[in-house]
Amino acid sequence: MFRKAKHIRTKYLEQNMWPSIFCQACGIGTVLNCSLRAIDKVGMDIDRTVFVSGIGCSSRLPGYIDADGLHTTHGRALSFATGVKLANPELDVVVFTGDGDLAGIGGNHFIHAARRNVDMTVICINNYNYGMTGAQASPTTPVNGITMTSPYGNIESPFDLSALAIGAGASYVAKWATAFPHETIMAVKKGLEKKGFSFIEVLAPCPIGFGRKNQLKQGKDYLWWYKKNTLGKTKYDRLSEEEKAACDKIIVGELQNIEKPEFCASWFDLVDRQYVK
Repeated sequence: MFRKAKHIRTKYLEQNMWPSIFCQACGIGTVLNCSLRAIDKVGMDIDRTVFVSGIGCSSRLPGYIDADGLHTTHGRALSFATGVKLANPELDVVVFTGDGDLAGIGGNHFIHAARRNVDMTVICINNYNYGMTGAQASPTTPVNGITMTSPYGNIESPFDLSALAIGAGASYVAKWATAFPHETIMAVKKGLEKKGFSFIEVLAPCPIGFGRKNQLKQGKDYLWWYKKNTLGKTKYDRLSEEEKAACDKIIVGELQNIEKPEFCASWFDLVDRQYVK
């Protein structure tokens, strides 16, 4: 395992970027680890891969990878990623984003990139708050969650990002947490291999921003919380309708895997047909 970790570190990471900016017990490093292991399993050409991000803690990840990357404006990562893919469909495009970046100012771009089914893999690190800018409530902050802008408990219903991706028509959707690293690696791998818009949501700790206000001060507290409050989709599907209605756990697993036309292929096919005499 140590040799494998060293291989991942030396093969894919910028060696002059350490130590990282991330807080102790932050889950973003775990997501990067899982993502790079998935990339390695797929055997992707890192020199033909572009990593795109917006603004936020998780959006700093492309800077740690020894590959081409775009650190774009807040919420606009998927627009830039769409442009990259259309400019050169031969490139693999991977987007790192957070719940605030993706679902806040970037919400409209999110649903339309999924609707168009642009071929990219979006890895959303969901830590329930705007961790970088002061731990404000985000579009995924749970009801009663305490943040800098909801000191008495959040009263807004949160987005279920994976359900939103499913409803918008994404080809592949999965949800896991950093407490399930093997499953996260395999979900990212399937997303990378899928033709079309792949969305992998990873629940990740933010002990400093969100955790210390919500009885989750240690990284291990988060891991136990994820284990206690999640239920695998295969187990959920075996429940009766009454049990499903009463279930209050977060459903994790592969949530959607469908076939539908990919946007770039459809676009270039349309262009080619215009030149048919």
